[in-house]
Formats: sequence, C-alpha cells, structure tokens
Amino acid sequence: MALSASLFLRQSQSLVMTPQLMQSIQLLQMTHLELNHFIAQEIEKNPLLELSSSETHDGTDSDASHQDRDQMGDPSQDGQGDTPASEADDWYERQPHTTAERLGELDAGYENVFPDDREPAKADAPELLGQWKSMPGAEAGDDYDLEDFVASQVTLRDHLIQQIPFLLRSAADRLVAQHLIDCVDEAGYFAGEIEDISERLGRQPRQVEEILRALQSLDPPGVMARSLRECLAIQLRQQDRFDPAMEALIDNLDLLARRDFVSLRRLCGISDEDLLDMLAEIRGLNPKPGSGFERSACETISPDVVVRAAANGDWAVELNPDTLPRVLVNREYFQTVSKSCGKQKEDQLFLTECMQNANWLTRSLDQRAKTIMKVATEIVRQQGAFLTHGVSHLRPLNLKTVADAIKMHESTVSRVTSNKYMLTPRGLFELKYFFSVSIGSADEGGDSHSAEAVRHRIRALIAQETPEAVLSDDDIVVSLKNGGVDLARRTVAKYREAMNIPSSVQRRREKRARAKLAGV
Repeated sequence: MALSASLFLRQSQSLVMTPQLMQSIQLLQMTHLELNHFIAQEIEKNPLLELSSSETHDGTDSDASHQDRDQMGDPSQDGQGDTPASEADDWYERQPHTTAERLGELDAGYENVFPDDREPAKADAPELLGQWKSMPGAEAGDDYDLEDFVASQVTLRDHLIQQIPFLLRSAADRLVAQHLIDCVDEAGYFAGEIEDISERLGRQPRQVEEILRALQSLDPPGVMARSLRECLAIQLRQQDRFDPAMEALIDNLDLLARRDFVSLRRLCGISDEDLLDMLAEIRGLNPKPGSGFERSACETISPDVVVRAAANGDWAVELNPDTLPRVLVNREYFQTVSKSCGKQKEDQLFLTECMQNANWLTRSLDQRAKTIMKVATEIVRQQGAFLTHGVSHLRPLNLKTVADAIKMHESTVSRVTSNKYMLTPRGLFELKYFFSVSIGSADEGGDSHSAEAVRHRIRALIAQETPEAVLSDDDIVVSLKNGGVDLARRTVAKYREAMNIPSSVQRRREKRARAKLAGV
C-alpha cells in the first residue's frame, strides 16, 4: 500500500486549561490567609484593583452628620429668631478648639484636687498640649487598639537568656550558652548536637557539655534536657528525691508506659505503697517545661462558614464576612487613564489586560464564595441530626453524595472542603470532618452508621469502665452489636489505637493504680 499525504477537515471539542481557569481552581482550595496574600500580590501588580473598606462609608456618614449638625445649629431653622443669622453661621468658629483656649476658660476658683499643692499654670498649656498630641489616637479620627498597650508574653528563649548573666561570668561562655538556648524547642528540650556546636564555636565538646549542664539548672525546672528521662531526673534532683529506687524507675519508663507495675516493683526493690508514692511524685513533674511560655508561631483558625439556629427551627448558613475579601474594580480610574493614554497602543493593551484580569478575579472570587456556600449548605442539610443531637447522630457521607446534590464534580467538592472550617453550635469543625465511611448495621435492613459516630461510642464505652470490669476488644464488639453496629474485632482495635487508647490489660493496671492512689 502506497503512502501519500492528504488533508482532512475535522471538528472536535476539547477542554483547555487556560491560565484563568487554573487560577479559579487554585482560588477554590486556598485558605483565607493564602487568599489574602494572593490578592495583595494581584493588587500590587494591577492598578485597577483595590480593596474596599468601611472608611469611605464612615467618612460619608461623618460628612452627613456635620451637615445635620450645621442645620441644627441654625436658630432660623427651628423658629428661634433671637440670634442673628450672621452670628449663628459662625458660632462654631467662636468655640475654643485648642487645649490652651479651653484651659484658659477654666474657673480658677475651684480647689486643687491634685496631690501636690502646686496649681497648674496657664504657661504649662503648650506643654500639656504637646503631651496630649503625642498620645496614640489623640488626633481627630485616629483609631488605636488597646492591645498595643498590653505587655506581650515572654518567650522561653527570652526567659532563659535573662538568667544567663546570673549563671555564667565569662563572655565566651555566655556566647556558647546563647547558641545552646537557640536549639531549644517549644517543649523546652535541647534539640541540638554538642559536636556541631563545639566545632562551629571552636570549643571542646567537654566544655560545651559543662555549659549545657549548667543551663539545665535554670528555671523552669527540667529545661534544656535531651530526653524525657533526663528532664524528669533534673526535676527530681532539684527536689532531692533522686534516690537509687527513683533512678531505677526513671530508667524503665517503657515499663511505666505499659503499666507493668509488677516488673517495676521488682526492679526498684520496693513495696506497693512505696511504688504508689513514687508514681504520685512522677505525676507531679512537668514533662514539657516550655509549655507555659508563648509559642513563636501560632496561627488562629478563622471559620469560613458560620451556622446558627434559625427562628423557624432550621439552621441558617452564612459565610464569615471576616474571611471574605472585598475586591473592587476601579472603572473610573480606567476611563480617566484611557483618555490620557490617547493612541499609545502599548498603554492601551496594558490597561485592557489589567481590566480583563481584574474582572476575571472578581468573578472568580464571587464564584468561590457561591461554591463554598452551596457545599456548606448541603453538608448542613445532610448532617442536621449531628447539629441537633451530637456526634452519635453523625451520618455517613461521601463527596459523591454532596456533588450529586449540588450538581458539581467530586473534585470541586474536595477542593472546597480542604482547609475550610465551619463554626457550629457544637464547636469548630473542618468541613472534611463531616465526611466519614459507612459501617453496616447489625440488623438486616437497618441504617448504616458513621465511622466517627462508632468511634464516639467506643470512647464512651471505655470511659464508663470500672477497675473490676474493663472491656476487652471482644466485649466492645458485642456491645456495639447489641447497639446495632456490626464491626469486626480488628476494626475495633484499629479505632482504639487511632484514638491513643491502651489495651484492656494496660487500662486495668492504670485503673487499679489510680484506685490505690485515691485510697491512699
């Protein structure tokens, strides 16, 4: 068969990922912090974009109030004709506006209420005026935040550095101590390497080790430790309670975590009463000495959706206005600049491109808000029983159910629910929290159960245990089956481990130890 070239005319449809479409998809899955950062970058690049603020509205209201006040100040308006109109027009100008004028009109016949006997002279008025103007918010219309005058919390690093001069005298040792403190994590543990620090500072590892041991005596007790054992040992030494029996207990923290009190009693060579006293002392120690100080990085979660109880007994869903960016397109500026550009093609192309990008961004933000609202409304409709009765009534839900209900794709719902939060009367939850797998019912034809609701039941069953009746995984399976939940034993064990709940043997040991401590 001979090969030949030929031309064909064919019509087809395809979806092309344009930059604008990719931008809309990215905006959909951004958090409000990421969105604000992205919008700030776009405003910096695009002169037609601007953030709307309430200051313009406040200014309009204030102007209107001034006009109303001028009208109210005119006696001719309310029928009081005793004062001439010329005097009524300039009544505001004749009022004392400055602090010096107001101090001059004060009656000097009153007694001095100040602690000292010196009366404020009129010559001090300029000084008082300067002090008054230097205060934040003193100018008319200025606003200030009271939190600016509140003392900030001291960080762990600052607290430790303040104690160095009282501990070390040598300037070189203080420099090493500052490098060691820089390696302390938020829990108060030393996370650096002695060898690396000694090599970087040109000191012997033994010298750096000695400075580290000196820093371990600082406040709070147990700080600068390299492990949990060392942290507890430091605190016990400062309390003069680090005897051989306590040292053996600290060296076997793994047995203490497994509640193996028989082995601990044998290794420490003590009685049950002494072991209970030692356990009480261990519980009184602080395993994270740095937890009481301000953390360096703390991000507050702001809800994207707020759910409230409506007057008709339903649930009202609304977007959080604090997380919604208000972006406007300045069309007046666009028209003004377009006229000034004239026939310069490059400037016109730039303005046209800026206008297109601005319109696309505003439409994308509006579509993002509408999509979040649709998904949140459907989630509230599906999980209304949870909002009314609690976690035990959480229904199984998947992305496909919500996507079919709002006629969108599952990927869109997945992007909307990523890193988005909903504030409900039950608390603050991530949108993905309301999606959980379905667990079959023990009764034929019964309703399925949510995995989160089943975990809540397991947690409630374990919380009701007594030292004499601790439930095993098999007992939990039987109890769940009596409640209409068909679950395998390995699934119960998996859920229990995911919730950091120890086994029945460990729970029995811990409950008995607590009972003994309560009896003592």
